[in-house]
Amino acid sequence: MKAVRLVKPGQPLQLVEIDRPSPGPGDVLVRVRAAGICHSDAHYRAGTVSAGPLPLTPGHEIAGTVEALGASVRHLSVGQRICVHYLVTCGECAECKGGHEQFCASGKMHGKDRDGGYAEFVLTSARSVFPLPDEVPFEWGALLMCSSATSLHALRKARFQPGESVCVFGAGGLGLSAVQLARALGAGAVHAVDIHPERLELAERLGARGLDASRHDPVSELRRRTGGRGVDVALELIGSPRTMRQAVQVLAFRGRAALAGITDQQLELDSYSELLCREAEVIGVSDHLASEIPELIRLAAERRLDLSKVVTAGLPLDAPAINQTLDRLEQFGGGVRGVILPQGPSNSSNNE
Repeated sequence: MKAVRLVKPGQPLQLVEIDRPSPGPGDVLVRVRAAGICHSDAHYRAGTVSAGPLPLTPGHEIAGTVEALGASVRHLSVGQRICVHYLVTCGECAECKGGHEQFCASGKMHGKDRDGGYAEFVLTSARSVFPLPDEVPFEWGALLMCSSATSLHALRKARFQPGESVCVFGAGGLGLSAVQLARALGAGAVHAVDIHPERLELAERLGARGLDASRHDPVSELRRRTGGRGVDVALELIGSPRTMRQAVQVLAFRGRAALAGITDQQLELDSYSELLCREAEVIGVSDHLASEIPELIRLAAERRLDLSKVVTAGLPLDAPAINQTLDRLEQFGGGVRGVILPQGPSNSSNNE
């Protein structure tokens, strides 16, 4: 089968032929219909975040159909539409049984620790597979598995409550999901901060009030808009120490900043004026939970979470095209989300 693989950090991905995997007793072989290209993939390619062992097939946002089933898998059927939770875990340890499987000691992440979706097929655990209803296009199903799921998990970690105000830093794939999820869960005012006018325009169409950080200082402008109060919850989805600090600085008293963006740079805060005297909280966000996925799929099926404008490019399983998309992500370029379509465009690609 064909796969686009990371062979060496800091170098372009390569298209290669590899053996098609065979499912073990509890496994599912998935024919990949859509694989999202995430900013994390750019970090893995660059070596900012280690991935491997190499060579490795990236891609942790995966949707497709069941191609083959392991002997002990009874709840799925060949040809069924599915999406893949990117963590393959033991299901038996205290973290897994406690609903915090992202900390499973033996857990492996598709596209980071084991082969992912930049391929014609991917092998996963049956525990990681969720049915995808016909109402949800494959492209959406792929993005639900990371960008939308991480945004929902960030809101949950921030203990968001209906009626609270939210500021989203970064109006890319995660941010546009976060805007819609905040509104679907009953947010008051929702603000979106970015430097790309087209992203801000889309965020506003989805119910946020845009703030162009290339024209305004986000902290002073958010304070002005809120009468000096600030916001209850801030989500940082970019991965920049500057925007992380801004997410803290815009908080109201007892506000919570949930940081989901990835960076290898240090974050510096004024411990008294920015945290202690406001009883503000900084919360790290790691991955998401399998238990959150059914709610996401339901919201997408109901069109309360609409990803039709988030998918801005459908790409073939082609190394140069994928590398160009990763290059743009590294430069925080325009556009929102590229999705690889290894089997070609699906009937659901019109996002009906």
